[in-house]
Amino acid sequence: MSETWKAVERAIAARMNGKRTSNQGLGSAVPDVETPTYAVEVKERQQLPGWLLSAVTQARRNARGGRTPIVVLHQLGARHDDDLVVVRLVDFQELWGD
Repeated sequence: MSETWKAVERAIAARMNGKRTSNQGLGSAVPDVETPTYAVEVKERQQLPGWLLSAVTQARRNARGGRTPIVVLHQLGARHDDDLVVVRLVDFQELWGD
């Protein structure tokens, strides 16, 4: 079994000045990475959905005047409180810091 997910968690923890915690309680209710502000779940996939990557590209192309490109994902019939916001890690860090 590949263990690249551990390396990805370590890399995200380092980028966010956090701590990889998922090794402390595999199977328990512990986030993959913790920072003083965030409880981070890290999901690695061999390939991300093309439609999602296209949406991020479109948001980046259309973001002008220093605006941050984001994508809002809404499930038909769901409450908007449950919508998801997708932002590239580099843009997130520019907004919120480490």
